[in-house]
Amino acid sequence: MDIRHWERWRPVLVDGLLILALTVGLALYLSLAIHSRVQEGLVAQEMARLQRLATLPQLVTAWRDGSDELQTLLSQEAAVLGGRLAAVSNAGQLRAVSHPAAGDGIPWASLPEVRQAISQGVAHALRPDPLTEEPALLAAAVVMENGRPLGVLHWTLPQAELEAGIPALWRPIGRAAVIALALLVALLTGRAIQTSRRIRRLTEVVERVTQGDLDARIHSLGSGEIGQLAQAFNRMADKLQKQIKKRGREKDRLNTVLHVMTDGVLILNRHGRVRLLNPAAARLLRVEPERALRRSFIQVARDHRIAEVWTRCRESGQEEVATMELTPTQFLRVIVTPFLKGKDRGYLVLLQDLTQLRRLQMVRQDFISNISHELRTPLASLQALVETLQDGALEDPPAARRFLGRMEVEVDALTQMVEELLELSRIESGQVPLRLRSTPVLEAVLPGVERLRPQAERAQLELAIHLPPDLPPVLADAVRVQQVITNLVHNAIKFTPAGGRVEVSAQAGEGELTVMVADTGIGIPPQDLPRIFERFYKTDRSRAAGGTGLGLAIAKHVVQAHGGRIWAESVLGEGSRFYFTLPLAESMPDDSAPPTDTALARSTSS
Repeated sequence: MDIRHWERWRPVLVDGLLILALTVGLALYLSLAIHSRVQEGLVAQEMARLQRLATLPQLVTAWRDGSDELQTLLSQEAAVLGGRLAAVSNAGQLRAVSHPAAGDGIPWASLPEVRQAISQGVAHALRPDPLTEEPALLAAAVVMENGRPLGVLHWTLPQAELEAGIPALWRPIGRAAVIALALLVALLTGRAIQTSRRIRRLTEVVERVTQGDLDARIHSLGSGEIGQLAQAFNRMADKLQKQIKKRGREKDRLNTVLHVMTDGVLILNRHGRVRLLNPAAARLLRVEPERALRRSFIQVARDHRIAEVWTRCRESGQEEVATMELTPTQFLRVIVTPFLKGKDRGYLVLLQDLTQLRRLQMVRQDFISNISHELRTPLASLQALVETLQDGALEDPPAARRFLGRMEVEVDALTQMVEELLELSRIESGQVPLRLRSTPVLEAVLPGVERLRPQAERAQLELAIHLPPDLPPVLADAVRVQQVITNLVHNAIKFTPAGGRVEVSAQAGEGELTVMVADTGIGIPPQDLPRIFERFYKTDRSRAAGGTGLGLAIAKHVVQAHGGRIWAESVLGEGSRFYFTLPLAESMPDDSAPPTDTALARSTSS
């Protein structure tokens, strides 16, 4: 039998066997009780017949007349009553017996019922027959004549004859009991089948819930105990579903936070194995998240300095912090904090990428260093000129005028640097208005190029411009775009040797115009190329050529304010190419076009 069917029918079998045992026990008890009561009734009935026989006049007459008549009468009555009848004198002597052969060998005077009948008038007992040793009713009654006892009439009735009618009484009772038991078994079986079905439905729903179907519910199981159990289960499932959804939302929020965090987060168990890490941690440690899980933190970190921070935290039980330089271009802060949740001990590892912060600090230091250097040179020159004039150069008018001219040059340089600093500050703070409109490319580019043509001729350079006549207009502030062109062309002229070439060209693309300024100059070293748009950043060639180092930073902010991009390509010793893009006027619908007057937005790039 299938184990599931056995489990389904086991309650029925157990209940059936229990009921059968109770029924059999009750039947035995009732049968014994009924048998005893019926037996008592039969004995009482037979005793009444014996007493009626003892008072018959014929018996009294036969008792007085002689033993032959008495024996004949006892034989006749025994044939009617059954059993054996015997007449015993008051002295305990046998006078007559219905079965002559059965009279010998019985001590009539010592029979208990005989002695009791002599003293009490009547007596009986259920005990073995003294003659046959079979169970029998032994009864005795005194025979009276005019109030004087003549003797005792003794009757021996086999118990089988006494209870001959009892089986007929038991047959209908037995049939009724069997029918009642069958009906009870059928009723219990039906109830068991119904209960089994309800339990099976309950089990199926429970299994669905355990497999993740949190919407599964139990319906229509009645109002009994199983129905109450089903209602309790539904309430439990509702609460469980709410809790799981709540935990799911919290987990989603946590995962969202972990995924968007720029800091790396790892959770380690008490043995230092990775239980969780976010994408930032995987990126900083250069590992695949799937391969890092359940591995040792030491294996995942692959750097003894990072692993040492966790080791110190494990030994001290306190938060440990360390900042380290992984590579010349990557700085990392490692924070390891122990936590205890119940009996579950673990560690939270936070990895903070300080590379950008360190770069900004370096930019700030470079800014301070550069501006100090740029200010120190003209100020030192001015101080030297002033001291020279104070030492007597004022007495020499030609020399004084020459020194004043040099002082004017230095003051102009300081003024230009201060103005460019203020301009860059206003651009970054969004205080410089942009007047965007549909502008022809020639109007935006040509004036800035032509303004520097005399400088290019003095430097013996060829300055060329190639602008196709069918270029679409751009959405730009022409004055600001000319400022960008001027900065780029000025740099190209400054760093291109005599006989070289500077070329300005433009090309329309998908939704934007790309402007290129190319030169055949000395080029830019590869290590300097990513930083040339930083304020005050100068390559070695720039320091030799002079300048404030702010022109490209201003150009970058202006281009970004237009929604464009700016970048550079260079080959050392062969020349450089600077590119920037501007949005086409036709690519922006009327309802989405920016207002005519806007401001240069602050740029977060340095």
